[in-house]
Amino acid sequence: MTSSPTPGLTRINTLDDSAATAELHEVCASSAWGSKLLAQRPFISVDALFSANESAMAELTAEDLGEAMGGHAPIGRPKPGDPTSAREQRGMAGASEELKSELLELNLAYQEKFGHVFLICATGATGAFMRDAVKSRIGNSPEQEREIARGELVKINRIRLTRLVEEESA
Repeated sequence: MTSSPTPGLTRINTLDDSAATAELHEVCASSAWGSKLLAQRPFISVDALFSANESAMAELTAEDLGEAMGGHAPIGRPKPGDPTSAREQRGMAGASEELKSELLELNLAYQEKFGHVFLICATGATGAFMRDAVKSRIGNSPEQEREIARGELVKINRIRLTRLVEEESA
């Protein structure tokens, strides 16, 4: 964990509100989350940014969470031309057609039940791991699933924020 400012963190702290909002939207599609982070600038450290992420996620309403989840592609179907989506779902690259088909079917059943994409921090996860996760979570209540998704968003945002603050310039 980095505790001192990085050039990327300094850049985020000094961007005008419009540019900072756009960059934060690339991390998380929730406008409420972005507004909460924007209001806490300047961040004295990367750890302070991570803490702001966790606090903002904890305060999101069900509607805000829906907006955040809406920014994520279904597992196994990264957004075409989106390097972040492709990088995060790299674990599906070597999956068999059978596994991809099974995951698509499970994703559709999950989406039918909960009204949103199955959300998991896919970075470093295999296709089989993600399939097993959706199988185990599809039996949850909507409330349980919303809180699990909130936790997954915290992890995803942290990874994306790390990439953002490691950049020298955007």
